[in-house]
Amino acid sequence: MTDLTAVQACSTTACSYNNGGCTAAGITVGGSEQGASCTTFITLDARGGLPVANSHVTACQRLECVHNTDLMCSAAAVSIQGDTANCSSYEVR
Repeated sequence: MTDLTAVQACSTTACSYNNGGCTAAGITVGGSEQGASCTTFITLDARGGLPVANSHVTACQRLECVHNTDLMCSAAAVSIQGDTANCSSYEVR
């Protein structure tokens, strides 16, 4: 794998990195037993990140996900959604 997985869409509007899309340079997918979520998610009274929405998944902590290859996401793209920033591409092996 040589390309990073793109964050195709993010509908988590409470996240300070969501400004017309994910503007974090990269996100980490982590979560809990309930499912995978974006652990870069943060709620502040400010917007931050890059001027253009062009984020990628730089790490994946979900070993049981079919898209996890050497702690990297191998999905074609991911979408982050919901109030808890769920990764919609997450799929258990």
